[in-house]
Amino acid sequence: MEASEVPVATVTQRSQKSVESQVGRIYEGFAKLPPDAQFRMLELKRENHIDYLKGGLRQLPSSFCILDALRPWVCFWNLHSLALLGESFDAQLQNNIVDFLCRCQDPNGGYGGGPGQMPHLATTYAAVCSLVTLGGHKALSSINRSEMCMFLRQMKHPSGGFRIHDGGEIDVRACYAAISVASILNILDDELVQNVGNYILSCQTYEGGISAEPGTEAHGGYTFCGVATMIMINQVNQLDLPRLIDWLVFQQGKECGFKGRTNKLVDCCYSFWQGGTFALLQRACSTIDQQLVIPVGGNTFEVNFNDIGHNFVKRRVEMEPLFDGRALQLYLLLCSQEENGGLKDKPGKSRDFYHTCYALSGLSVSLY
Repeated sequence: MEASEVPVATVTQRSQKSVESQVGRIYEGFAKLPPDAQFRMLELKRENHIDYLKGGLRQLPSSFCILDALRPWVCFWNLHSLALLGESFDAQLQNNIVDFLCRCQDPNGGYGGGPGQMPHLATTYAAVCSLVTLGGHKALSSINRSEMCMFLRQMKHPSGGFRIHDGGEIDVRACYAAISVASILNILDDELVQNVGNYILSCQTYEGGISAEPGTEAHGGYTFCGVATMIMINQVNQLDLPRLIDWLVFQQGKECGFKGRTNKLVDCCYSFWQGGTFALLQRACSTIDQQLVIPVGGNTFEVNFNDIGHNFVKRRVEMEPLFDGRALQLYLLLCSQEENGGLKDKPGKSRDFYHTCYALSGLSVSLY
């Protein structure tokens, strides 16, 4: 570079500066307020969020037609958010949702993005989680478990991973969806588990995070999916956990929220994808300590086959939080929360059901 040339900032650098500036102004304004006004700003607008979410379950405007293939996800995002807020569901709404998801269920197993659409592991996960959230005989008995098992086996790939749909991509997200659904429905068996751990191990990158597929970039969403899947198949001790934590802790930015990838912008949804991973790893302290002494490739860790899934989550928390939960709460409540209900990615963005769901999930993780 010649002395007269001025370095030009990249698009990402300019965006980062813009976000930092917007968030900084919010925090500076908050710091100048009297205590009673600060208290009001930090209040979760529970009733407004409930109204926003229930409205999304009853009727969506025509602009949502772009999400036609994600309709079970809209059910899940809104139902899960309402459950986190401690809100109950009236009988008519429950019946309508169950009836709709029944129409999304393929006769040969799995759920599509809408009635008549091909079954897809991601929307299958969303539909099953929605029905379990609703609970009750009608919701739970509507799931065709025998055909579901066949569908999951059809999506299984020789690599150990799963295809997200017939002819679709193979990635860690599909592994998580398949193993989660099988675990929830009590149909998880050796055939479904075979080589899944090896596939996920191949996706752990040099940074320590987990990528969508081998050879790609570490990502917060796929990291959560990979870690949670390894817990469900009782192989989390095979991951390089110290390196994974090293990567995770640096994803909480100066804005106080989390970003999903190295050198990317903060996004409230990663308060769950990254924060939830921390919550899981807090229960694996003994394994992490062992790995700091013993090289991961030559480990001889004891395996307890009763310590998977729900039993793992019930395990005593073995270490202090590894991220700044109070700072994360500030970001979510001051920078993501909309006064009239719903939460958004970051200042300058619009609220939506996806970010509302995972911001509330992240808030729950940081509080509890």
